[in-house]
Amino acid sequence: MLHSKPQLPDALYSAEQVRELDSRLIAAGTSGLELMQRAAHAAWRAVRRRWPDATQLTVLAGRGNNAGDGYLVAVLAQRAGWQVRVLAVGDASALTGDAQYAYKEALAAGVTIETWQHQALGGIVLDALLGTGLKGDVREPYAGAIKAINDSSLPVAAIDIPSGLSADTGSMLGVAVRADLTITFIGLKVGLFTGDAADLIGELVFDDLQADPAIVTQVSVSVKRLDTFNLPTLAPRPRTAHKGMFGRVLVMGGDYGFGGAALLATESTLRSGAGMVTLGTRPEHVSAALTRFPEVMSAGISSANQLMKLIEAATVLVVGPGMGQHSWGRSLLSAAANAERAQVWDADALNLLAEGFVQLPQGCVITPHPGEAARLLGISTKDIQADRPSAARALARKFNAVCVLKGTGSLVVNPDGDLALCDRGHPAMATGGLGDVLSGVIGALMAQKMSAFDAACLAVWLHATAGEQLGSFGRGLVAADLIPVIRALLEEQQPCLS
Repeated sequence: MLHSKPQLPDALYSAEQVRELDSRLIAAGTSGLELMQRAAHAAWRAVRRRWPDATQLTVLAGRGNNAGDGYLVAVLAQRAGWQVRVLAVGDASALTGDAQYAYKEALAAGVTIETWQHQALGGIVLDALLGTGLKGDVREPYAGAIKAINDSSLPVAAIDIPSGLSADTGSMLGVAVRADLTITFIGLKVGLFTGDAADLIGELVFDDLQADPAIVTQVSVSVKRLDTFNLPTLAPRPRTAHKGMFGRVLVMGGDYGFGGAALLATESTLRSGAGMVTLGTRPEHVSAALTRFPEVMSAGISSANQLMKLIEAATVLVVGPGMGQHSWGRSLLSAAANAERAQVWDADALNLLAEGFVQLPQGCVITPHPGEAARLLGISTKDIQADRPSAARALARKFNAVCVLKGTGSLVVNPDGDLALCDRGHPAMATGGLGDVLSGVIGALMAQKMSAFDAACLAVWLHATAGEQLGSFGRGLVAADLIPVIRALLEEQQPCLS
């Protein structure tokens, strides 16, 4: 998924909120037809820029305003001398309002308009089928038209959103167009940035259609997209700084066979600026920890009783990396659950939480992947992925915690429902240990006096952006690769000295 990131705003809207924006703009004096014409010109510009040598356009049009945009793009292509054909999926005579006007404009311009009968497609294919109003699974004849688009192997541009992709959740509604280019308007939709969207939207181009900013700000924002210009701020350090000012993080985990997870979390905590870091792990792993980072106070823990003094001295606990679900891990988790400390829970801590083995303390951050989220909510992973924003909010409410729902388009939400989305990342990040690194970064930022929500937002962005940069080298990325890049990004975005 390619984004022109500096050019994209940070406000993400639901489909209903975008409809409200549309209505407010019309009420303020910009007609619906004018907005449709602006959308068509924006789409036409984007298509010509992406495929400058193209001369043929096939538009598949449905029956709503999305179709109206498509008919007007067809008019522009016809006037430019392209070979143009519109295939009307459904009854074109059912078009109303501005879409009907656009249809008549295409007829008057001499555009060839045919009823969809599974004809062969040609040139650039423009998806103007369904738009953002779709709720349930795609039905015929649209499902067949979408399949034909995807089977054509032709370049595909989608107007506003690929047909079949939910504008609110990013889930594929049965079947969806796989676009090479998506041109979206007025307000960015949440569904373009999470769930299945990354495999469907291709290059994303945004045009606000010259919307009055004063009107746009009247509509509440559903989600904030994290970017360089809106990241939470980690305060610079005074020149008189000392280690005691930046917290002591205790990382708890590393059962037999899983020692590396605790080591990754520990190293990322240390490298993200925590003043002091302690590792509580199996005694057998201490020598490896001392060899890897002598700066960390590594303690061999055989029973939870040995943790009490370490917990008492800590500012923040990072709980769960490599902890396991056997008696050793359970005893450590019980100790953490009874501690009045800010905490980050990950991995097996979440699996044991889902069992009901312990209660989550106040002031925590939980970092589930979709499978862990499903166990925590008692539903299926498919249900989580079908509506990731709702699932993230449900987790934050249920556990009264900041929740990081990991995955493509990672989400960060607090118990009040404030939601942030990170659209960075790379498929090369699909490898073990990255969650352990993330939990350590969150813990380190919390130790440096960031709020749980702000720490999670900044950490998620740093982690995903580091992965995106390293992913450009391709497969073979390992979790430890991210740690020095995260450190460099943190200094770049939040300098140690002002």
